[in-house]
Amino acid sequence: MDHALQLRTATPRDLDWIHELRHRVYAEELGQHPVDPSGRLIDGLDGDGVYLVAARGETRIGFVSVTPPWVGRYSLDKYLTREELPVLTEEAPFEIRVLTVEEHWRSTAAAPLLMYAALRWVAARGGRRVVAMGRTELLDMYLAAGLRPVGRTVRSGAVSFEVLSGSVAELAQTVAERHGRILERLRTGLDWRLDVPFAPRADGCEHGGAFFSAIGTDFRTLARRHEVVAADVLDAWFPPSPGVRAVLSEDPGWAARTSPPTGAEGLLAEIAGVRGLPVESLVAGAGSSDLIFRAFGRWLTPGSRVLLLDPGYGEYAHVTERVIGCRVERLPLRREDGWLLDPARLAAATGDGRYDLVVVVNPNNPTGRHVPADALRAVIEASPVRTRWWIDEAYLGYVDPADSLAGLASVDARVVVCTSLSKMYALSGMRAAYLVAGPETARELRRWTPPWPVSLPAQLAAVTALRDPAYYAERWARTHVLRRTLAYGLAELDGFSSVDEGVANFLTVTVPPDGPSAARLVRECRRHDVFLRDLSPMSPAYEGRTVRIAVRDTAENARIVAACRSALDALRTPAAVASGAPGQAAR
Repeated sequence: MDHALQLRTATPRDLDWIHELRHRVYAEELGQHPVDPSGRLIDGLDGDGVYLVAARGETRIGFVSVTPPWVGRYSLDKYLTREELPVLTEEAPFEIRVLTVEEHWRSTAAAPLLMYAALRWVAARGGRRVVAMGRTELLDMYLAAGLRPVGRTVRSGAVSFEVLSGSVAELAQTVAERHGRILERLRTGLDWRLDVPFAPRADGCEHGGAFFSAIGTDFRTLARRHEVVAADVLDAWFPPSPGVRAVLSEDPGWAARTSPPTGAEGLLAEIAGVRGLPVESLVAGAGSSDLIFRAFGRWLTPGSRVLLLDPGYGEYAHVTERVIGCRVERLPLRREDGWLLDPARLAAATGDGRYDLVVVVNPNNPTGRHVPADALRAVIEASPVRTRWWIDEAYLGYVDPADSLAGLASVDARVVVCTSLSKMYALSGMRAAYLVAGPETARELRRWTPPWPVSLPAQLAAVTALRDPAYYAERWARTHVLRRTLAYGLAELDGFSSVDEGVANFLTVTVPPDGPSAARLVRECRRHDVFLRDLSPMSPAYEGRTVRIAVRDTAENARIVAACRSALDALRTPAAVASGAPGQAAR
């Protein structure tokens, strides 16, 4: 019987075959290792990395191993010191190793597909760089994939290797450009069982919003919205204020057909009055992403140096690294510190003026942690004049709208504050946001703003929302109660190693290292029409184990808890383990 080529995570039942094949190839065939009387070859990383396997039916064809940075060691450590290979310390890479295929299958697409699967697995865990040892005689294959020698050669037994490295983003682009058509052809006959999509998003940036696939992006089955829990995006759980709903329903035909004020003048005046800001310091946009693309595109070049927090909102890495091509560095936030940003560490990182732009999302998305404005202000005021600061306050209302750096931004040319009206005012579908900057910076950005940047319904809704602070303050306070109740329900489940609240309208849950991956948990919850956000692609700091959950109303929060309970139970069954649940495969 002809079976499709299957790519999957290894199961415990594969390990004997893996060890036996490794011995046949690397001991008997290549002489890299001494022959072992057991006929098996095992090393110290076998219990910490992950194996990906290619098979046809019951016939195993080949495998590749990936060692993630959170293991804390690499196979390369056996051959070179960290001083000789600083990439291992400086960039926390994923190591792709021991790509091995049965001799009968070496002329097939198995090896390239295993390499591609490894790259997709790495990208799905937030990997930004990979390292590998490529056998000298196979070097052309690795170079064709986009890997480049780092100038170190390693000899092991009778075999010599080149140490190779590559940016995950650049490798993905190389694969798409050189091999995209071949991959699409191979995809039709492939049984892809990994917990990562076969191909990345076309725009290269991971977002939430998968729930709309269940409703229907063609809008023909909108009634499905009542059946789906959209907790994979951070839209408000509550509706806009009664005034907003009234102004939108008063004459929707007029609002749909009428051109809005060209520069959103009334909206900007309302923001200036409510926030106590000079109107000449304001710029309107159709959501914060509009402002990010517009501003960064004007200020930054491929030569610019940018500092981002890690983990942090993925749009910033996408625009700076992939769209503009900046030199991006990251300030890691650490799980052991509760994901808190230490102002002293931030000051130390930015004090020498090496960065053209520093981005701080406060409260942070996805960690939910907040730094008081006074502490952040002190760091900024002590920083060099040449460094621009972009402060994203999209979720500040959940803390205190007054705890803002917008006033500083209006008078300090180094500082820009960006604020979305979508999340705090239940206007995500309207797309309205603004930024605050010094008058000269704001004037320059307005010159590059097209007319009618914010639609008339959005302007009407935003102005009306800003005039009802009492309604929204009560909704924000209620959000904290709902979040705590949701956190309590999730913490009662058997299967999460932690439930972290933060201060905004979301929380995160983490599964233990020997549990299912975050991707599998998210996928299993979708069987119940509950959509959650796998944070793994955002950062390797999450180790493929953390899920973000938006706060919903009482009934939907109960559905979230029930779906997580069912998913965890299902993923603990023998059938789920045998199918290759990540975590089980690494043992």
